[in-house]
Amino acid sequence: MLSLLGFSFGGPEIWVIVILVLLLFGGKKIPELMRGMGRGVGELQKGIEDGKKVMEANIQKSMAEADEEEIKSKTKDDIKTSNNDSDKIAG
Repeated sequence: MLSLLGFSFGGPEIWVIVILVLLLFGGKKIPELMRGMGRGVGELQKGIEDGKKVMEANIQKSMAEADEEEIKSKTKDDIKTSNNDSDKIAG
C-alpha cells in the first residue's frame, strides 16, 4: 500500500489513477511527462547532494577555525605559565 500526503493508495486506487492519466494525457504524452518528472527528480537529487557538500565544507572550515583558536589559546597559556615559572626561578 502506498501512502502519499496522508492518503493511502492500494492496488485498485492506483489503477484508477493510471487510467485517468491515460485518458487525460493520452499514450503519446505520458513518456514525455515521465521524462520530465525523471529530470526533475534528478535535479532535486543533485541539488541535495550539492547542499550536503556545501554544509560539510562549512562544518570542516568551522572545525578548523575552532581548532586554530584552541591552539592559540593553549599557546598563550603555555607562554604565560613558562614566563611565571621563569620569574619564580629568577626571583
